[in-house]
Amino acid sequence: MVISSAANCASSSAAAAATSHSNSSSVVLRHHKKISVSSIFSRKVGPRDISLISKPSPSRSVISCVVSPLAPAGNETTAKKLKDKVTSVPPPEELKEAVMCFKNKSNSTVSITVVGASGDLAKKKIFPALFALYYEDCLPEHFTIYGYARSKMTDEELRNMVSKTLTCRIDKRENCGEKMEQFLKRCFYHSGLYDSEENFSELDRKLKEHEGGKLSNRLFYLSIPPNIFVDAVRCASVSASSAHGWTRVIVEKPFGRDSESSAVLTRSLKQYLKEDQIFRIDHYLGKELVENLSVLRFSNLIFEPLWSRQYIRNVQFLFSEDFGTEGRGGYFDHYGIIRDIMQNHLLQILALFAMETPVSLDAEDIRNEKVKVLRSMRPLQLDNVVIGQYKGHTKGGVTYPGYTDDKTVPKDSLTPTFAAAALFIDNARWDGVPFLMKAGKALHTKSAEIRVQFRHVPGNLYNKNFGSDLDRATNELVIRVQPDEAIYLKINNKVPGLGMRLDRSNLNLLYSTRYSKEIPDAYERLLLDAIEGERRLFIRSDELDAAWSLFTPVLKELEGKKIVPEYYPYGSRGPIGAHYLAARYNVKWGDLGVDQ
Repeated sequence: MVISSAANCASSSAAAAATSHSNSSSVVLRHHKKISVSSIFSRKVGPRDISLISKPSPSRSVISCVVSPLAPAGNETTAKKLKDKVTSVPPPEELKEAVMCFKNKSNSTVSITVVGASGDLAKKKIFPALFALYYEDCLPEHFTIYGYARSKMTDEELRNMVSKTLTCRIDKRENCGEKMEQFLKRCFYHSGLYDSEENFSELDRKLKEHEGGKLSNRLFYLSIPPNIFVDAVRCASVSASSAHGWTRVIVEKPFGRDSESSAVLTRSLKQYLKEDQIFRIDHYLGKELVENLSVLRFSNLIFEPLWSRQYIRNVQFLFSEDFGTEGRGGYFDHYGIIRDIMQNHLLQILALFAMETPVSLDAEDIRNEKVKVLRSMRPLQLDNVVIGQYKGHTKGGVTYPGYTDDKTVPKDSLTPTFAAAALFIDNARWDGVPFLMKAGKALHTKSAEIRVQFRHVPGNLYNKNFGSDLDRATNELVIRVQPDEAIYLKINNKVPGLGMRLDRSNLNLLYSTRYSKEIPDAYERLLLDAIEGERRLFIRSDELDAAWSLFTPVLKELEGKKIVPEYYPYGSRGPIGAHYLAARYNVKWGDLGVDQ
């Protein structure tokens, strides 16, 4: 799409776009009111030079600002001139109308195939996320959704199954039922084997019927066990990939069990796909508070100068679930809590937290900085790890089963359901700062948090007002990822009155109070990004290699030496060993205080 208002940004660009991109239409928007370019293009713009060009996209039509090879990097004058020329942009409501006009003229289609459509992930997360995108008018005008699995099912049976998990929870309007009916009409089913090229060829024929001769783009979501990833990718690539448009594949974790198996999986996938076709999904990166992490740091002057070893004493990444492995024991026992949570979810958040300022918001620039952090970290040592496993417990007359009471788990299993670890980043910004992780199942609560504990105030005049517990005198920034999303900063404050009594209070941003609209599910954001080709929140292969290199040695040592986990009661705060680990680095777990 070409936006023009004055001077050289008008007809010549539009003409060039029209001739070079036969599958997209140029729309010229004119309006007398001037608004900031940065407010429209904030998601795509970096500090490099920009140009406004026609960009064909089969997905959601958005006006985007892209890096131009015609403008040399670092030339701020050129960028300023280009920005200054964009002076005639309509206000948001008119912009939306114009974009929809452009969208309706699209001559392309997106076919989304959920491989493993009969599974829990597809039913509970993927289909509801796709419906939420459709409900919010975020999907392309021409799209088709196909479920693919071994189960025998008709189109109508798939629709009945899917309809049970669809809700209009984001924005409750009166047309919910109508939207749901329209969405289900776009859903179809094809039964086939995951390793059958013939079955995928049959799927290809059905997709072509729905695509109706339009430029086809295809997205495959692999909601299947990792041992059949490669077979499904091979069949989809050989028999059902798009002939002229793009083909992308979303791969769910786990991405192997260690460095070796992960490398084998990556090599196998790359026999059939290029790196930019592989979207390794970690749904935690799509959570609102994780996305907001870099905004909080890089767009607020008060935080960035403090974001280093000079002011931060320790950082904690905490994950807890108040339920066990019920129903997933067989899968979980093969991986354990370190592989299931620490090596991916928590480590990805750590990399985002600790990275240097990227050159731009471009996906590769952000992922480059994350890789630098991971490569600067020390491999995890056994003496910096505590593992645990929950045991049966009776509380309030209710008996809760232990991990090995699960019929799908071996009675002699040593697989950890809890782990705490201390990691270190050996670079100038973070040298000596302990990054502590704690993750567990069957704990006392369900939550995910980032806690940043700042150093003590040197020569604090008010130490005596806090008694002997000096930790109460330090500031702490808490980013609560789930539930009840919030950001709050613990500060010291005088209690009103004639005496000098200090209190620790929270400066609190509670999302449910501040924002009326419900927060979208992480899968909605990640699916939309995959359709648009935005890779910022997906994991690159070298990033995956660096992550596994940190955990593989200690995993092999734990399993090779058959280290027995420390047992803790179901519904407790976890094994006592986690407290000793934190105390070794003069740290108290932030989620254990009376004023959490």
